[in-house]
Amino acid sequence: MAQSAAASVPAYSPAQRSLLTWFSAGHLANDWAPAAIWLLAPAIALSMGLTPAEVGLLITLHSVGAALAYFPAGLLADRVRNRGGLLAATFWWVGIGYFAASFADGFWTLALVMAIAGMGDAAWHPIATGVLTQANPKRRAHVLGLHAVGGTLAEVLAPLSVGFLLAWFDWQQVLQLSAIPAIAAGIAFLIIRHRVPPSATHAISLGDLGQLWRVWRTPTGGALVVMLSFYNMALIGILSMTPLYLQGVHGFATATTGMIFAGMVLIGALAQPYLGLASDLIGRRGVFLVGNLVAAAAALLIYLSGNAVVVIVLLVIAASTLTGIRSAALAAAVDFAKQREATTLGLAFAVLDGVGALGGAAAGLAAWYDLSYAFLVAGCFSCAAAFLSVAMPKAEPADVAETL
Repeated sequence: MAQSAAASVPAYSPAQRSLLTWFSAGHLANDWAPAAIWLLAPAIALSMGLTPAEVGLLITLHSVGAALAYFPAGLLADRVRNRGGLLAATFWWVGIGYFAASFADGFWTLALVMAIAGMGDAAWHPIATGVLTQANPKRRAHVLGLHAVGGTLAEVLAPLSVGFLLAWFDWQQVLQLSAIPAIAAGIAFLIIRHRVPPSATHAISLGDLGQLWRVWRTPTGGALVVMLSFYNMALIGILSMTPLYLQGVHGFATATTGMIFAGMVLIGALAQPYLGLASDLIGRRGVFLVGNLVAAAAALLIYLSGNAVVVIVLLVIAASTLTGIRSAALAAAVDFAKQREATTLGLAFAVLDGVGALGGAAAGLAAWYDLSYAFLVAGCFSCAAAFLSVAMPKAEPADVAETL
């Protein structure tokens, strides 16, 4: 099966490779400032006197605010031909927004401005991934994985840089520096925006939206939404509490914490294209199921273990596994809807980062009592996602893969 499927997938053209490179680099730049928040959160907490629950709430509000932009951006990408201009605008929104957030003088002001800034970063995702999946229908998960490398590298490099920069600057100055990559990419995309292909479909109509609603309101569609929510609740729960846990329980410095956090997501970044391609060839369900079970086991062992070295290894396993299967999860949503890639991905991102963001609040609330409880909660979320993937009925193959 794998050989015949691989033979039916054409090689990328030079124009497709160039577009993938630009989009991956753009993803890196747009996600840089949001990714810096993971390591800036403990410094912000120290400066403002925040509890772990408030840190979790800050990250949740950041993600929920961003989630409000996903679906409208997907709709816009299916209506506007100049999608290159839309993508360029997202960089300026991100750069200016996070620079402005650095001047916030209170928790709620900071949360509001960060949420607004995060909307610009959110808008990038359904537009860019919609372009890529429309241009590569036989390699949906693979191109999503290649695109995700840039974003996941931001999750690696931005916290790593923050860990070292905080030794020299305060959190406001570090956040200002973190806004620079988005501004630089905004200039670059103004120059290359004409290379982005226009929408290949007619503008989305109320009839199209009605058809999408009928697809997602089915029991299978509802189960898929809940499953994706639990999956991202596990990932955000682990990422949001790891810096506080490493510094509060094991006494690591910010630079060391940044290095560990970078290692947690680096393997996931490198694995995502390969796991995406595997799901293109052999099916989404197995990749998603195994990934969640591995992450759940690792999270449970983090809760049970007090050894710092063992905990670091387990954190790497849990976070990298969940990160690595993200492209398979997104491709499953496109497979299921079988239409309007940008709009469907906008909905999927909204579920992942909107409902899924509650994982940060849940983990933060658990960590208020004991920081290790956060990982027990995250492991439960992964178990729930794995169970729902098994319980879902098996679907007919869409393109070269079956849905979850």
